[in-house]
Amino acid sequence: MLIVQNTEDFRIETPTILTIGTFDGVHLGHQKILLRLKELKEKLGLKTVVLTFEPHPRKVLFPEQKDLKIITLIDEKLELFEKYGVDIVVVYPFNKTFAQLDVKHYLEEILVRRLNVKHLIIGYDHRFGKDRKGDINTLKEHAADYNFTIEEISKKDIENIAVSSTNIRKAIEEGHIEKAVDFLGHPFFLKGKVVKGKQLGRELGYPTANLKTENSDKLIPKIGVYFVEVIVEGKNYFGMLNIGINPTTDCDDKLKIEVNIFDFSMDIYNKTITLNFIKWLRDEEKFNNLNELIDQLHLDKENCLALMKELA
Repeated sequence: MLIVQNTEDFRIETPTILTIGTFDGVHLGHQKILLRLKELKEKLGLKTVVLTFEPHPRKVLFPEQKDLKIITLIDEKLELFEKYGVDIVVVYPFNKTFAQLDVKHYLEEILVRRLNVKHLIIGYDHRFGKDRKGDINTLKEHAADYNFTIEEISKKDIENIAVSSTNIRKAIEEGHIEKAVDFLGHPFFLKGKVVKGKQLGRELGYPTANLKTENSDKLIPKIGVYFVEVIVEGKNYFGMLNIGINPTTDCDDKLKIEVNIFDFSMDIYNKTITLNFIKWLRDEEKFNNLNELIDQLHLDKENCLALMKELA
């Protein structure tokens, strides 16, 4: 997959099948559009292109929404686009200047000259240009002038899937991981670098890898204990994860992300690992003493092992 990123100066020389959007989550609704790209590629023999944006347009258009969290960061999104068979991804720098482009300039300069669009596929609610005045009707009016055809994924088709990035974000924030995964059509995942912690887990018999996420925009699930899949250097393991402030042992309010990886003994400090969330187990609790905490950790692991058997 070819990636065009961090530049406004590009041109795709061959005719393309194009879709446009933020694609946060690359969820089932998005996948319906990506599947249509592949179908048309087989029929027309053209390269498939996704035009997406960085940063998320809402962060530029509505800067007061500082708490907007992203389901899939741009690098994660690119991984998923490749998984779903996209040929070229253009990550266009989204800024206030771009947001103010008039409809004619957007069509002529971006879609036609730079992206060489011959067939455009968009979702039913796609808007573009200054004050978001451009829509499906605008595109249909001008498609013949610029020698491209247009196809809309209808509201009915999307709503039949009953999914949106907003709904997925809400499910993750509330700990409804299985619901979110059903909407996504793939795991919700979190990447982080393993850093040194207090190493108390080792003393308790449950050594943990402490994760530091590298982007504060990334959506972090609800505080609590989770059953997760852990990917380390391309190998898959299972484990139990705690997201929280460790109220039994710590006196600060700093959020920690710690995973106990089952049947694992490698030194992975400073390595980046991936967590695929499978199931939320329980809320974080404050125990009266360490023995009560250890007993609960034992129960958590038993629950995880039972879930592993179900997946086998």
